Amino acid sequence: MLSQYMEEFEQEPFEVGEFIERLTWRTNNELQNSEDFNPVALHDTFIQTIKDLKILQEKQQSKCERLEESLRQEEESHAKKIAKLQERHQTAIDWFGQLDEKINSVAGKIMHLGEQLENVNTPRSRSVEAQKLLSYMSEFLMAGPVIVNDIFSDPVRLNEAADVIQKLYAISQDLPPGSFAESKRKIEKKYDEVERRLIEEFATAQKSEDIERMKSLAQILSQFKGYTQCVDAYIEQSQMQPYSGKDIFIGIVPMCKHHYEIIKKVFANPQQVMSKFILNIYQLKLHQYAMTKLDDKKDEEKYLRTLYELYSRTLKLSSDLQVYMSTIDDDLLQKLTQQIFMKNLAGYAEIELRCLTAKCSTELEKFYASKKHQKTQTTKGFRRNMEVLIATRANINIAAIEDYGGETFLSEELAINMLQEAKASLKRCRLLSSEAELPGNAIKLNDILLRFLMHEHVDYALELGLQAVPLAEGKVFPQLYFFDVVQKTNIIVHLLDKLCNSSVIPCVSNTPKYSDYVFKKRILMEQIETKLDQGLDRSISAVIGWVKVYLQYEQKKTDYKPETDVDTIASAACLQVVQNLQPVIVQIKKCVDGENLQNVLTEFGTRLHRVIYDHLQTMQFNTAGAMCAICDVNEYRKCIRELDSPLVTQLFDILHALCNLLLVKPQNLQEVCTGDTLNYLDKSVVRQFIQLRTDFRIIKNTNYLKGIIE
Repeated sequence: MLSQYMEEFEQEPFEVGEFIERLTWRTNNELQNSEDFNPVALHDTFIQTIKDLKILQEKQQSKCERLEESLRQEEESHAKKIAKLQERHQTAIDWFGQLDEKINSVAGKIMHLGEQLENVNTPRSRSVEAQKLLSYMSEFLMAGPVIVNDIFSDPVRLNEAADVIQKLYAISQDLPPGSFAESKRKIEKKYDEVERRLIEEFATAQKSEDIERMKSLAQILSQFKGYTQCVDAYIEQSQMQPYSGKDIFIGIVPMCKHHYEIIKKVFANPQQVMSKFILNIYQLKLHQYAMTKLDDKKDEEKYLRTLYELYSRTLKLSSDLQVYMSTIDDDLLQKLTQQIFMKNLAGYAEIELRCLTAKCSTELEKFYASKKHQKTQTTKGFRRNMEVLIATRANINIAAIEDYGGETFLSEELAINMLQEAKASLKRCRLLSSEAELPGNAIKLNDILLRFLMHEHVDYALELGLQAVPLAEGKVFPQLYFFDVVQKTNIIVHLLDKLCNSSVIPCVSNTPKYSDYVFKKRILMEQIETKLDQGLDRSISAVIGWVKVYLQYEQKKTDYKPETDVDTIASAACLQVVQNLQPVIVQIKKCVDGENLQNVLTEFGTRLHRVIYDHLQTMQFNTAGAMCAICDVNEYRKCIRELDSPLVTQLFDILHALCNLLLVKPQNLQEVCTGDTLNYLDKSVVRQFIQLRTDFRIIKNTNYLKGIIE
């Protein structure tokens, strides 16, 4: 049992309650033959288990004591070993200190001995070197041709030959020119020969990419007067390879990155060499490439695109290569770029203006040709005014209105094409114009755009649209195309504003040209708005004039004064008017936007109200006719709800209330007149409507109108 108890105690986690439950369960299972609960047996089991647990505790306690004693003995043993190791470590430290002192003493003696040897050897080495130089010098001082020494003829000893000839050349510079002229000439000749051989050897090493040999030769050549030739040879050979085919810009940056790593390893002054490397690219390669591309100016549009592309890519190249330039040459690449494109930038603005003018003019010509329209002088304003005057006074139409079959002569596609051309020109202008010339050039380009797009296209279309608006008070319902002109004009103006905000204003802001730009644009917009307002006014007048004439001729007196009882429905004239007005309202809401829409709808509604009000003033109403008039007004009210104008809605609500005065019984007139709708109206207005009743003569002398007609 003890082993079983140990297994249970070692389980994680151990629960005392569960242990007791298992013990109880096992006891009950052993007593299966007993039907009743046996507490005595359970008690005995608990007593025996307690005894077993005490025995187990004693065994475990004894085992723990043995383990603790063993641990204590091992601890004492390890402590003794550590103490011995510490003693040995301290001894080693002492020996190391003594050894270090001896090494320092020996090193000091060796250094002293080395200095003494050097003091003895240096004069000797110098004497040997001087002797060699004198022997070489004697060969150059002898008359006749120079006897070629092995050092100058052996390619393997080129470095040694370079050192000798460089020193001989320095010495020869101090010799008097008279008697030593021939010797100096021989030395200079040999000096040039060795220098040339060094440069050739450097070029050979460069071809094989032998960096160490190149570095050694560059270091030797740095003492020669032809060191710059070495740099030039490296640059020339490095740039002999093609620059990624036809597009020179693609290969320049990778090439510079590759050679910069080599230059840093080979040359002692890498920044100066790299600056000269890049300078050679700009002055020779890039300049020649740009001149070849920009040589043909016959196609000015292509020329401008090429100039913009080359200049912008050169600027980006300069930005990418700036990391390889020294701080002293901070603005060198910018100056080189200006030198490359100096001639092209000088005449850029003139070509750009000429090209944009030609493009816009061509676009206009293509558009009017596609419409088979020949532009004419739009100076018919006076004639139009005379036609209106004669038609109004004599009630005749002396000339047919030319509406061009509904053609507006406005094209969003044409406007977008012109704006795209102008945007491209302004983009080039911002890059290619100098800071001083940019505002002026931008204004000139904007003037060209305004001339062709707004004056010669939009303004011309507005003039034609104004002439095409039918005269007011015609008997035939007018065909209105000016609302389409308004819609397209608004779209074009919005597109123009977008372009100006993104491309023109950034060029002229914070400059004196900005006020010039704002003034020109304001004058232009005022002219456009004036003509739009004039056209909208004429269009509304044409519709409202037709309503007036139609009701005047088609509205029968018997509609509002029937002799017999009729169905209380709206009159045919009213229904026809409403039917014709609804498409007009839809067209206005489609073509006009912003605050102008609400103003136009309100103006349309107020004029319509005025015409209907005046029309009703010409009629007499009996009870059945008053019902018809109320039905008519209700139809008008349904129609004008689409205007979404509180003012117009209020006017027709008042008109409806006034029509109720034609229907109510005489004894109720006072009550209706003092209602919320009519109470604030002028009494004369109310009185005029009451006078339209057929029974007015009967009731005017009664008390029903007391306070109304007085």
